[in-house]
Amino acid sequence: MVLLEIVSRWLHVGGAIVLVGGSVYVRFVLMPAAARLPDAEHAQLRESLRQSWAKVVGIGIGLLLLSGFFNYIRAMGQKPGGLYHGLIGTKMLLSFVVFFLASALTGRSAAFENLRRNSRTWLSVTITLAAIVIGLAGVVKVIGRGTPKANDVSHSPSAVSTAVADTASR
Repeated sequence: MVLLEIVSRWLHVGGAIVLVGGSVYVRFVLMPAAARLPDAEHAQLRESLRQSWAKVVGIGIGLLLLSGFFNYIRAMGQKPGGLYHGLIGTKMLLSFVVFFLASALTGRSAAFENLRRNSRTWLSVTITLAAIVIGLAGVVKVIGRGTPKANDVSHSPSAVSTAVADTASR
């Protein structure tokens, strides 16, 4: 089970890194550079990138949902306190807003064309919300595990190594 938890964590953190990092790159590097292109070339580049990035966004959101749900179910077995639940609920709600905006910005639906026309603004909003989600993730990770006691070795590197070795030997 430890190996499954490690893989889930890697998928969750890795998916967030790719999606948020890619969004920051698009907003602050690619968009300003592409703005210097002639209109026809800019439109062609934008559509080509939208198609490619939409696939990455879709896969990333799927991985984040699956691994996030798994991580949440595992954390509930540890019975964290009320503050944890409030923060994780806020994190989840903000994540769904981020997923919606990312999907709308990379999608083809005419209903969200206004968002795509103002993509610079909405991508900045998406990145800001994602940064808040990441900050909340760090807080709930610390709150969820509690403060280890001086004689508690369950958080020590050797305890982790032992748990991984036990899993590998099974």
